[in-house]
Amino acid sequence: MTKAAAQFHRLHFFSAQQNHVFTGLGFLVRQCLSSPSFTNPHRRIKKLTYNFIKIPNKYLLIPYNPIPKQYSSLITLFLGYFSFICSPNYRIHMSWFKRNKAGISTATENKKEAPDGMWNKCPNCKKPLLNSEQIENKYVCQYCDYHIRIGSAAYFSILFDDNNFTELFENLTSGDPLQFSDTKPYPVRLADSQAKTGLKDAIRCGHGKMEGKDVVIACMDFNFIGGSMGSVVGEKIARSIDYCLENKIPFMLISKSGGARMMEAAFSLMQMAKTSAKLALLAKAHIPYVCLLTDPTTGGVTASYAMLGDINIAEPGALIGFAGPRVIKETIKKDLPKGFQTSEFVLEHGFLDFIVDRRNLKAKVSAYLRLMYA
Repeated sequence: MTKAAAQFHRLHFFSAQQNHVFTGLGFLVRQCLSSPSFTNPHRRIKKLTYNFIKIPNKYLLIPYNPIPKQYSSLITLFLGYFSFICSPNYRIHMSWFKRNKAGISTATENKKEAPDGMWNKCPNCKKPLLNSEQIENKYVCQYCDYHIRIGSAAYFSILFDDNNFTELFENLTSGDPLQFSDTKPYPVRLADSQAKTGLKDAIRCGHGKMEGKDVVIACMDFNFIGGSMGSVVGEKIARSIDYCLENKIPFMLISKSGGARMMEAAFSLMQMAKTSAKLALLAKAHIPYVCLLTDPTTGGVTASYAMLGDINIAEPGALIGFAGPRVIKETIKKDLPKGFQTSEFVLEHGFLDFIVDRRNLKAKVSAYLRLMYA
């Protein structure tokens, strides 16, 4: 193609209303410009000049000089045709996709959807989080550093080396000594929670290694009836302490609870005294006890074993208290300070030793245990 034809290749037809670019005319004219008569060297075309020729409601960019006379009638025909199709009464539809049938006809089994559990949403900043990235980031939002609530399985995977541990006392389950019934009988509520969560009760205990050192970790699960403390929770903690005394192993507890379990009444409250007495034996044997307070830690759990650690640590932004802020506000008839009952507020008032980011939790606890119990 000659230089003149190459420049003419950029011929465009502009529609002021539809804002489309039509290249059909350019293609046809290029065929004309490729003829031998147009490429005659005697024409000595040095430079093409362009004019805007106005047609109804549109503008056409064409070269001023180089069109041969034998093609002028053909060009005039093209101009008339494009003037017609670009008139206001003529509509050209240039959609990318065209549906032959109205409505959605794709079968459900043929639809492509993301698998369940692949994405989650941060409760704080509302941004989408990929599940694999959450696991890598220890379930902390990479955008706002919010610590997402997790259960015992996730904590064990974070703390135990290679997630290798032996679960202790896994078959303990609660009874129903009071024949308790609210909207449903207590045994039915227990069975529903066990089926939903795959847990036997609101706590799991495991023995494994943390950076090569033996440790027993008891972790509560809030998804099981709000992490409430019943007789099984107290019994598992007591037996774990006995296991640590017998094997001279440090003990770590991760609290996440709404308090005592009302369905067991006094049996639940008795666990406060039992666990406190067992922890006194652990302190007497000079075996370290680390307590991690997570969101939320309230009620009788806060009033007993959650605050009796040799060091008490917490995650950022965790709710820590005994009674809820609404109850306290209605009792004292005063507005509560900003950040009341958060881990930062509790640290400022001397109830915590330090706050630790979950991504640094394993390293911090391991360093403490090496210093205190070599």
